[in-house]
Amino acid sequence: MNEPIQLTQYSHGAGCGCKIAPKVLDEILKSNLLLPDNKNLLVGNSSKDDAAVYDIGNGMALISTTDFFMPIVNDAFDFGRIAAANSISDVYAMGGKPLMAIAILGWPVSKLPIEAAQKIIDGGKFICKEAGIPLAGGHSIDSPEPIFGLAVTGIVPIENLKRNNTAHEGDTLFITKPLGVGILATAQKRGQLKVEHLQPMIDQMTSLNKQGEALGKIKGVTAITDVTGFGLLGHLIEMAEGSGLSAELFYNDIPVADGVSDYIAQRIFPDATTRNWSSYSEKVKFEKATPEKPGVNVMEAFTLLPDPQTNGGLLISVSEEAIEAVTAILGDHIKPIGKMIARGDKTIFVK
Repeated sequence: MNEPIQLTQYSHGAGCGCKIAPKVLDEILKSNLLLPDNKNLLVGNSSKDDAAVYDIGNGMALISTTDFFMPIVNDAFDFGRIAAANSISDVYAMGGKPLMAIAILGWPVSKLPIEAAQKIIDGGKFICKEAGIPLAGGHSIDSPEPIFGLAVTGIVPIENLKRNNTAHEGDTLFITKPLGVGILATAQKRGQLKVEHLQPMIDQMTSLNKQGEALGKIKGVTAITDVTGFGLLGHLIEMAEGSGLSAELFYNDIPVADGVSDYIAQRIFPDATTRNWSSYSEKVKFEKATPEKPGVNVMEAFTLLPDPQTNGGLLISVSEEAIEAVTAILGDHIKPIGKMIARGDKTIFVK
């Protein structure tokens, strides 16, 4: 009897942890090449947003995005579902509605059976059906490691468009999913993930961020991004710096997936966590502990806050008058995790 294929053993990275470190990416994107402005391009390379947005007239805009990575779980069908849900998330993070997707597949033909690739594509189709869109085509190559993702097209009324750099001072911050899937996935790759933590991890990473489209219709939602490979800290830094602000994070109010603290105690975390932290540690300040307030478990926070998420939650900046409308969409179990504040000597203050 053949042993099940362990897809994660065929890739050096996993999920959004494959992302190039923020500092390295900044160097790659530097360019002296000047191109003419396009008046219809509403969101492009000039900002660090989740997708490109193009004005197509009549008050509507087209959203275009792509995302792909190497296996984060061993099951081929689940990998396809996770990669597809993660790709579509960028459209929801702009307040938009997905329209269609095309697939991106890299497959080591000499190493892995074609049947596994077919299951990955089926997983992608399954999530596209759940999102109400067709998987309309794609492109494949023979590659050293398995890769899968989607290029997704969406649409949004321009008045509902949400960006990641338009937060306001005094806004409340919410996140729609707990942190820690990068840590859980690393535990799985090392063969140390407990059985009871596997399915919740998969369920979270395959859950579509559909709330983004509804949140786009609320004017008091001032900014949205989805938390992926740069971790909560990295994506909040992009939001704060883009908005000319700083942010306070209420560490003990941040939701964390079950079991994550135990794996952190065992020093189980992705390599990308260290790369992330080295890229932006100088922008973060931790509140000092006092006898009255023990403060943050800094060693745990070093691991959790930069943990790369795959199809992570939406990070939402909300004005006071819109909090009730937002919680009506998200549910009462979603609690504030921070505030946008005036620009300080650091970008993020962890309390």
